[in-house]
This record gives sequence, C-alpha cells and structure tokens, in this order.
Amino acid sequence: MTDTLRGWPSFPEDLPGFDPAGAPGRPHELFRTWLADAGEHVLAPHAVTLSTVDADGAPDARVVILKTVDESGFTIATSAHSPTGIQLGDAPRAALTSFWPGRGRQVRVRGPVRRCPPEVSARDFRERPPASRVEAFVGRQSEVLADPAELAAASEDARRRVEADPALVPEAWTRYLVEPLSVEFWQARHDRRHVRLRYRAARDGWVSELLWP
Repeated sequence: MTDTLRGWPSFPEDLPGFDPAGAPGRPHELFRTWLADAGEHVLAPHAVTLSTVDADGAPDARVVILKTVDESGFTIATSAHSPTGIQLGDAPRAALTSFWPGRGRQVRVRGPVRRCPPEVSARDFRERPPASRVEAFVGRQSEVLADPAELAAASEDARRRVEADPALVPEAWTRYLVEPLSVEFWQARHDRRHVRLRYRAARDGWVSELLWP
C-alpha cells in the first residue's frame, strides 16, 4: 500500500505560477481570483473543508459549500441543530481549507465565527434548490438510521411541507460568517519550493508575509 500511495502523482505536470509580489492587499481579493481560476479547471471549486472542535475539544471536519466571500469573511450555512451547528455554538471558531489539486493550490483560513442576521439566513435558505430545502426539513442529521423506510417517509413529509409553503424556512437554519484572522495561500512547485503567502489581520488592515515551504 505504501508504494501505491507514493506512486500516485500529487499535481499535474503544468502548474500555474504565483508571484506574491503582485498579490492584492486584502486576502479575499486574491481568494476570489484563485476561485475563479479553479472554476475553469476543477469540479466543485466552491467546496471547502470546515474544521471545528467538539465538546471534548477533539477536532472534527466535513466538506461544505462556500456561500460567498467578501471583505467581511467567508460564509457557509447549516442547521444550528446539526452537529456542525452545535459545535460552532459551543466553540465559535473554525478553519476552512480549499484544495484545488488540479492547480496545485490550497487556501487555509482561520478565525472566529458568528451567526448572520436571521433575515440573511432565511434568504439563503429560500435560494437553495428544492431538493436541498426538502433535505433540511427531514432533520435528524447524523443520527443512527435504523430503517431506511423511516428516511423515505420523513423525506416525503418534508417534500409536502415545502411544496405547500415554498417560503417556509426552518427556525434553526443559520448562515455563519468565518471572520478570518489569517489566510494562507499555498502554490505547489515540482521542485518542492512551494510558495506560501500568509495574510494576518492587524489593527490597521492586513500584514502579508512569505513562509518557508
């Protein structure tokens, strides 16, 4: 197995260049540029790994969809009653990781998390595809499923509710904003001299600095 793992290529032969000297002053601007580039080359460029900690302080992670990125931060959405929502409620800090192997790039974000206003969360939910809204009303995320028939029945009941009232929003649906304290951009190189540029939040803006590979 070890030989198999070592034999798989990590990145394509052709990698994009990255000159930190030309990077913008704010990290969200560079992230949006890299995201647009990834959208032309890889599937699900907006998928990010969200890392949190549970009640025992143990790390937990899952892949979610990034909702938007602007100067205020990075947003995702889930039910406040889900394991993710509960963990964010107990320890409102998180890390986000974007990884685009087809471009040899990753971005690491760390910072506190806060809930967006209820009207923002409601609008986010109403903009979701019908199947996603139905799924949210099924509930019981991550609980043990004893009988698949129970899921089928719950899904049918949720579908009827959504069709009867398309504007209906679960009370616990929440949009979360990750307010970055640090954002690191990592560009792979085949000579292993990877380029790493980190932005750190400061009182008067952002400080950018290169890191050793």
